[in-house]
Amino acid sequence: MKKISAYLACIVLAWCLGVAATANAGGTTLSAKKVRAAVQEYILDRTRDSGMEIRIKRISLDEDITVPAGKLRYEFIAPRQWEGWGRTVLGLVIRVDDQLVRNMSIPVDVEALTDMVVALYPLPRGVVIEASDVSLQKRDLADVSGKVSFNLADVLGKRVRVQIRANTPVRSDYLEKVPLVKNGQVVTIIAENGDLRVTATGMARGTGAEGDLIMVQNMNSKKSVQARVIDSGTVAVNF
Repeated sequence: MKKISAYLACIVLAWCLGVAATANAGGTTLSAKKVRAAVQEYILDRTRDSGMEIRIKRISLDEDITVPAGKLRYEFIAPRQWEGWGRTVLGLVIRVDDQLVRNMSIPVDVEALTDMVVALYPLPRGVVIEASDVSLQKRDLADVSGKVSFNLADVLGKRVRVQIRANTPVRSDYLEKVPLVKNGQVVTIIAENGDLRVTATGMARGTGAEGDLIMVQNMNSKKSVQARVIDSGTVAVNF
C-alpha cells in the first residue's frame, strides 16, 4: 500500500534474534542462505497477526558474511512507515558477544494477499453498483492505494462518484450513498417515544441518503428540526 521508502535514520523497531550456535575460535562464515532465513523469520513474525497471506517475493542478499568468534545476534531495523509488506530496505545489525561487527542494508519485497472488492467492468460516474458489477478477489495490498473496500456489502447500492476501471480494486472514497431525499421535497416527519407515535408533514431543507441527518421544516409550525433519513419519503426526529 505504501510506496517504496528509503531507509530512514529514524527507526522505531529493532527485532533481535539470538543465534544458538557459538562461532568457532577463528571466526565463522554466515551463509547468505542462513541470513535470508533470519530475514524471512523476522518478516513473518512482524506480519503474523495481519490476517493476510504473506509471501516474500525477494530478499536481496547474496554474499556470505564472515564474523569473529562468539555468540551471534541479529537485530532488524524497519523504517517507521513500513507496515510489513511492499518494497523497503531493512537494516540488519550483527553483533558478536554484544559487540557490533556488521551493519547491513537489505532490500526486500513482500506480498500481502487479501480479499478486496474488484470491478468486473468499467464503472462510469453515476452508476449504482450491483452484485453483477463486482466480486471479491485476492489482491496484493502493497499494489493498491487509497481506502480499498474489503466487503461486498460496503459497495452494493452505492453510487460511483469517480470512474472505476475494470479489474481494479474499488475504493470506498470513489463511492457515495444514493440520496433518498432531495432539498425541497415534501416528507413525512415521524417522532416516536415508546408506544407514542406522532407524524407531521415537512419539507426537506437538505439532501440526504439513508441514515443521513438533514434539516426539515414542519409545514404547520414552520419550525426547522434535524431529522434522520429513513427512506425516500420519511424522516425521523428524536422525541
